[in-house]
This record gives sequence, structure tokens and C-alpha cells, in this order.
Amino acid sequence: MTLILQNLIDAIALGSLYALTALGVGLLFGVMRLINFAHANFITIGAYSLIVPSTNAIATLAIGSWHWAAMTTAVVAIVMVLAVATELIVFRPLRRADPATLLVGSFALAYALQYVILLVYDGRPKAVDIGSSLTEPFLIGALRIPRLEVLTIAVTVALIVALALFLKRTRYGIQIRAAAEDFRMARLLGVSADRVIAIAFALSGLLAAAVSLLFLSRTGMVAPRMGLPLVLIAFVATVIGGMGSLVGAAVGGFTVGFVSVVLQVILPLELRQFRDGFVYLLVIAVLLWRPAGLIQVRAIKERV
Repeated sequence: MTLILQNLIDAIALGSLYALTALGVGLLFGVMRLINFAHANFITIGAYSLIVPSTNAIATLAIGSWHWAAMTTAVVAIVMVLAVATELIVFRPLRRADPATLLVGSFALAYALQYVILLVYDGRPKAVDIGSSLTEPFLIGALRIPRLEVLTIAVTVALIVALALFLKRTRYGIQIRAAAEDFRMARLLGVSADRVIAIAFALSGLLAAAVSLLFLSRTGMVAPRMGLPLVLIAFVATVIGGMGSLVGAAVGGFTVGFVSVVLQVILPLELRQFRDGFVYLLVIAVLLWRPAGLIQVRAIKERV
């Protein structure tokens, strides 16, 4: 029983990380129909903002040496400003372009930001020591629950609840929902496209900053491509949950995290290195069963 509970907590914590990333990806897709692969760079830059540029394998902390509240605020501010700046500089001029052009712009931005990181910090992974006390577990009988997993779950729940309240109870949140449902009609009713999209990018940056800090605390390492695997998994989670649905993105993230942990436990030792392959086979099975994802969005169906 203890082993089952331990694995369940591990699955929820990993799924929380995937769900937050998927929400950041799904939020922009819901409003702009844009798959923003530069979201991976938002996560990466959030982590790199904590350290001083150097070629050493062990990073020297800058913002990362501050009090946790100041550090978190600074990283969130940096990533949100970066996200809004990319919208103003890159995506706003391309807004009236076709989806293929937007996708190419997203790839180009992602590669540009990646090479900026390489120029400033070089390509060597660096060890970063933040939140080392979070590796200590809570002991409940024979159950060992790392504090970082508790924090990851708590932050995810808090952000999901806050995002839901923002979208349902605030003026700008309702405008974002209206734009996601029918952007043209929302604009005809007086919704400012520039403001709505800028807010969506800011919220995406906030989620990316949270993922950045949690993932860095988990791995203790920064690397130029550290955000890419998370965003690829988040994209898969978004497709499983249902493109355009924030609830679906969160459900898909938790589903992928749960399946990954379960497969890590039940697969024979010689097959565990192929765990991700089995996960993607399951993705294919889900999409064959429900091509539109677990939660289908009416607006997406109508546009198709």
C-alpha cells in the first residue's frame, strides 16, 4: 500500500509539471491558434536568469541567491516581460498571416532565443543549487514524500485555481474566453485584440516561470535546451486533452505524468529505457479512439 501511495504522489507531481507547461501552450493556442515553441525558451531563460554568465560547470548564483520570495518575483517578472516582448516584436506583425507563417515564426523565435542563450552562457550544462532543502522528505509512517513534490502539487493547484478564477470572474478573463470562442465576434463586440493577446502571453510567461523554478529545483541543472522536452510533452498532453481546451490541457498533462510513472514501475528493467516509446503508443491509441482529444472544443470543431 505504501508503494502504491508513493508512486501515486510521484505521478501527481510529475503530472503537475506537465499540466502547468501544457496550460502555457494551450492558453496561446486557444486565443491565437498558435503553437508557441518559444515557450520552451521562456522556461530555459527563467532558469538562466538566476545565474551569472560564465563558462564554469558550477554556476554562480545572482538572483538565485536572493530570498525565495524576491527570487520568484524577479524570475516571474523577467519571463512575463520576455513573453510580452516577443508578442509585440514577432507575433503582432504576423498576426494576420496564415497559420503556417505563424508556426515558422514560432520556430524561428525559438532558435533565435536558443542561440542568444548560447552566446551569453555557452552550451555547457551548469549545476545550480537552489531549493536544496526541498529534497528532504516528509515522513508519514513508511511513506517518504519529498517536499519538492508537495510544493509542485500545491503550486499547480494554486495556479490552476487562480487562472480559473481570473478567466471566469474578471473582465479581461472573460474577454480572453470570448476571444478563444470566436475572436472575430469578440472584436466586433469591442474586445481589444492587442490587449487580450498581450495578457494571454503574460499569463503564459507566468506559467513558464513557475515551471522553470520547479523543474530547476528538481534537476539542479541548467542547459540551453532544458525546456524543449517539457514543451514537447506538453504539446502531446494538449493534443490528448483537446486542442483549445485549458481543462483538456491540464487533464492531458496529468494523464501523461501518471502513465509515465506507472510504466516506469510496471515495465521490466530491460524495457524501462523505452518508456517514452510506450507513452507515445498510448497517445496514438487515444487519438485513434478520440481524434479531437478527450475534451472536444466546440469552437475548434466549427472552424474545422
